[in-house]
Amino acid sequence: MIKGIKGVKDLLPEETPRWRLIEETARRWATGYGFQEIRIPIFEVTTLFARSIGASTDIVEKEMYTFQDRDGTSLTLRPEGTAGTVRAYIEHNRAADPVPQKYFYFGPMFRHERPQAGRLRQFHQFGVESFGIADPRADVEVIALLWRVLSALALPGLTLEINNLGDTADRETYRPQLVAYLKQHEEKLCGNCKRRIETNPLRVLDCKVPDCRTATEAAPHLADTLSEKARTYFAGVLAGLDAIRIPYHLNHRLVRGLDYYGLTTFEVTTTNLGAQNAVGAGGRYDGLVETLGGPPTPAVGFAVGLERMAMMLPDTAVVSTPGYTTVYVAGFGIQGSAAGLLSLEELRKAGIRAVSDFRSGTLKAHLRQADRLGCRYTLIVGDDEVVKGLGVLRNMETKVQLDIPLLSLIPHVLPLLSGS
Repeated sequence: MIKGIKGVKDLLPEETPRWRLIEETARRWATGYGFQEIRIPIFEVTTLFARSIGASTDIVEKEMYTFQDRDGTSLTLRPEGTAGTVRAYIEHNRAADPVPQKYFYFGPMFRHERPQAGRLRQFHQFGVESFGIADPRADVEVIALLWRVLSALALPGLTLEINNLGDTADRETYRPQLVAYLKQHEEKLCGNCKRRIETNPLRVLDCKVPDCRTATEAAPHLADTLSEKARTYFAGVLAGLDAIRIPYHLNHRLVRGLDYYGLTTFEVTTTNLGAQNAVGAGGRYDGLVETLGGPPTPAVGFAVGLERMAMMLPDTAVVSTPGYTTVYVAGFGIQGSAAGLLSLEELRKAGIRAVSDFRSGTLKAHLRQADRLGCRYTLIVGDDEVVKGLGVLRNMETKVQLDIPLLSLIPHVLPLLSGS
């Protein structure tokens, strides 16, 4: 028996209603905020991710699935969606369009990580990207969208954490101060953080290892080196969140693992996922479009993990969603089987959800399957019913049965279903 790859999950039919609810909720809110759906490739040239995410990040150094194409080109399965969306924005000259360019996407991402609860090697994200608006209200808009989606799903224990990373010059001023501090406390840091001192020192602040958190407690704060422009911008973001009554918590340790973020960075965490407590995160990345060869373009966005949302989604949320009235067609006997197949197709063409089990040869077997499938009605069509020209529509809950003319099946069935 061939088994699935470690860290890659099958999504079975019992689980898909949860995912469908999440996707439909996210799509409804995103379109309500004026975002349009974009679908980008699952793999891109490796250079795209190395240049955008940052060559010294954990993702590029250790986690990407990279392979050679037949012509020798290095390709990579996408580890996140922002880089591909930016590439599409540049390639199709979307900057020339005078209307705001705001996109959302769903899809699988790939990272070679140690599989654990809420963290897989193939995982799925819902993300949004907003281009061309250098205004704190654009940041507020995407944060509000994330918060509304999560709140609409009634996900428990949510906290919005937010920080100001300043601009590139601010971080360059801060970096030597942080590096000097980290070198003084290097012996207390984990192996990853020791390596990050020279390559990506800000990531040390975000390390979840208890010893590292203790060692960096007294580290200098980036907030102390921020320019007045960066402070003013961030104050505008916080004022916007206050105005629309979205609660937040300032977290000076929040730096995110991708090099392209600056100014606003944010993360929504939960108390219900254990160590992997982040549900969704994002921030502003004004320099990324230019880095990848496009015009200077302000941008802000976020991504949220569908697996983690599905883990947190209350069972009642799925149960309470509107379902379909399903008709089971029990066709049996030589004539009844043929007539049942015809009735099944007529119901489906009329937009009625209809099912059957062609393995069942008796009425008893059909009714058993109708119960197992949770069908509201069963249309009974045996040889005797065909001779009479009447099917028997059975309410599986009340057991009430009605004769239905087979030649005018739909006009008789539709009023009954609409009233159920």
